[in-house]
Amino acid sequence: MPAPTASAWAARSTRRAWARPTWPTAPPPSSAPGSSADGAAHKNKTGDAVNRPTRLIALAALLCAHAQGQTLLRLDASAPAAVPTTGHLKLGSAAAPGGHMLAANSQYLLRDGQPWLPVMGEFHYSRSPAASWAAELAKMKAAGVDIVASYVIWNHHEAEAGRFDWTGNRDLRRFVQLAAQAGLKVLVRLGPWAHGEARYGGLPDWIVDALPTRRDDPDYLAHVEHLYAQIGAQLRGQLWKDGGPVVGVQLENEYNLTGPGRGEGHIRTLKALALKAGLDVPLYTVTGWDGTVYPSGEVTPVFGGYPDEPWGTPTTELPPKETYAFRFDTRVSGDLGAQTQAHAPGTAETDMDRVPFLGAEYGAGLPAMYRRRTLVSPDDIASMLPVQLGSGVNLLGYYMFHGGRNPVSAAGTGLEESTLSGGYNDTPRISYDFNAPLGPDGQQRPVLQRLRPLHYFLHDFGARLATMTVRKPDVTPDSPADLARPRWSVRSRGDSGFLFFNNHVRQYPMPAQRAVRFSLQLPGRTLTLPSRPVDIADGAYFVWPFGLDLDGVALDYATAQPIARLDAGRDGIVYLFSASDGIPAEFSIGGALRTLEAGTGMLQRIGEAKGRAVSVLLLSPTQARQLSIVELGGQRRAVLSAQQVSVEQGRLQLRSVGEPSMSLAVYPALARPRADGATLRAAQRQGVLQWLEAALPARDIAVTPRLVRAAGSAPPVQRGGLAGAALQPVPEAFAQAASWRLELSGTSLQGLDDALLELDFVGDIGRLFAGTRLLDDWYFNGQRWQVGLKNIQALLKQPLSLSVLPLRADAPIYIDRAHRPDFADKKPQVAELRGASVKPVYRLAIAP
Repeated sequence: MPAPTASAWAARSTRRAWARPTWPTAPPPSSAPGSSADGAAHKNKTGDAVNRPTRLIALAALLCAHAQGQTLLRLDASAPAAVPTTGHLKLGSAAAPGGHMLAANSQYLLRDGQPWLPVMGEFHYSRSPAASWAAELAKMKAAGVDIVASYVIWNHHEAEAGRFDWTGNRDLRRFVQLAAQAGLKVLVRLGPWAHGEARYGGLPDWIVDALPTRRDDPDYLAHVEHLYAQIGAQLRGQLWKDGGPVVGVQLENEYNLTGPGRGEGHIRTLKALALKAGLDVPLYTVTGWDGTVYPSGEVTPVFGGYPDEPWGTPTTELPPKETYAFRFDTRVSGDLGAQTQAHAPGTAETDMDRVPFLGAEYGAGLPAMYRRRTLVSPDDIASMLPVQLGSGVNLLGYYMFHGGRNPVSAAGTGLEESTLSGGYNDTPRISYDFNAPLGPDGQQRPVLQRLRPLHYFLHDFGARLATMTVRKPDVTPDSPADLARPRWSVRSRGDSGFLFFNNHVRQYPMPAQRAVRFSLQLPGRTLTLPSRPVDIADGAYFVWPFGLDLDGVALDYATAQPIARLDAGRDGIVYLFSASDGIPAEFSIGGALRTLEAGTGMLQRIGEAKGRAVSVLLLSPTQARQLSIVELGGQRRAVLSAQQVSVEQGRLQLRSVGEPSMSLAVYPALARPRADGATLRAAQRQGVLQWLEAALPARDIAVTPRLVRAAGSAPPVQRGGLAGAALQPVPEAFAQAASWRLELSGTSLQGLDDALLELDFVGDIGRLFAGTRLLDDWYFNGQRWQVGLKNIQALLKQPLSLSVLPLRADAPIYIDRAHRPDFADKKPQVAELRGASVKPVYRLAIAP
């Protein structure tokens, strides 16, 4: 594989140190929990001493309240909400046929003149089989995603100069059309440089070999213009202004380069080329982190944050990540993995009052890179949501929401980022799993169950939240490493708002916050909640409303999290809430206080509006995690099921991994539901929900592993590359891998949606082959490796084999403590296959 040219990669350098934002700090009194007694002068980002007396008074008040048997957390939200401004952003055509409008002001997006706070999820079409797109997009829609984002990875389309491929898995136009059919908007990330853990950031080899890149070089721009013209042709008729789903494009990625032909001028040039290609859309975005530069007013920055840094070099746990701490003075997270170095604060830092706070890369999972293999928990991800929303985010964008697999070039060259091709990171040749909520084969990961309730909340309450101003508590943590002081914020407008709280930090136990009450100074009143002090446990995170109008019923506050509003016909309007673990669900309505019990047994009426009942259906946390909100039979309905839920072609789809029996509860009830190929029975359960169950014929596909070759002695892991860290072994090292032949009892998937081959191995790198063709690969990190058989069924006529390169005990690689192998008896290496199985994926289609 050719090495990157000096001209192409001259700007690439060793990654800069983690750029932490400056947190306003002042040391608490020595008696305060987590206090520092050093008395050192603390400075803010301008170098001026922070006003200590105000913070000390607030701390003293907190300690006094605590001494009286409660911890009273105070916040002043009496100032008027900020007024948005318009006129600065020069974006594209906002009008669509039928009079629909899409625009942005300095604070939020607008749809048809109303505030809009959507959810966006990344799904790379060229890393996923085209035959699966419709089903996978439907799953994203059912999960509460509004916009699907995708890179156009240049070297997936133009491997040879002048020869573009837009067919099969590369058919951008069909992907966009299917997204529209699923009810999704689309944001296309044009590049030309994408990163995305792709070879040369997605630039074709022939570009990197011959030309300077990522600047206003005439020859480079001529090829970029050709690429954009091709993309424009693919999207003709699919843009918002044409009635299509494409509402925005992103130019370049992680761009912080300055100097001749670079800087904001290059982004301006790319926008001009996009417009020349016909890409006239309401939103033009750029990524806003790591000192990004762009022409203010021409594009809108989007932001992100991750719960760990797999691109980092430490082989130990990181300090507490700022992703779990509310931000009040900056939108820019720390190091997000940009591959170039900034030398000054970027445009995003100076643009805060001019553009809305939009997100594009809040990690819904994390990749395993060779030297650092993080494995995040569902709570590690979901606890970031209240933090980001409570910090002012007005577009919740994830990277990645759906995992995938890299294609291989026609010449057999890997298209992944690797140090062998001059990249900063080593990533798997094929796998782009990313530990995403939806796996590469569409499997539902546990984290999805925790994300959905917040997505539905934004669907029904986001228009109110978008207009609200972030309010800072009187006492805040001194830094992301301060684990003692409570982490919370409020967004409010007038006397209405939402309280956001987080007591979860990845890999760090948090102290329980004891006997807590909140005191909010609002323009028209002081609100103290709840009625009695509550303990907030380690790991808890939530969103509570106050001053909320529920169809004419005035909710003073609730110590439960709002999820959705349903028009239930004869039952009136029903609001779904989720109880907070260990905290009584108080609802203060018109001055009267009620404590509601969680469960689906009954609707709990709280009032009446325009002759219709207004009720609450309070779900337990477990029930909330099984909730999907879908459009079915012409009505928006709640579906509770342990199975994966989506809607395709008007039918409710349930998918179950390994279990042929399925059950669900629906509200409002379906009239005469019937299932395809199964008997649908009414389950005998109490409550207002319609309980249904069915069983499909069980299938058994067995796999028998047979050791073909024992492991040899793995060579030492070398250090080097741009990161000066562990390097992935050279290809010749795999001669030392252990190998197993995998014999399947049968490969017919008739009657199944799919079957997942699950491999439980311990080692360094696993590779799955059909004959000599590499199907998938995996860096061991403790996560079970699953490979869907449906999309490779034609290859199963060849023998399947698994190779596992041994992991050396002395390898300078980070694996989470919970999953790092135990090298008992001082074993120098390990390469084991602990188990292999095939899990049938059953699908039940229910027609209303």
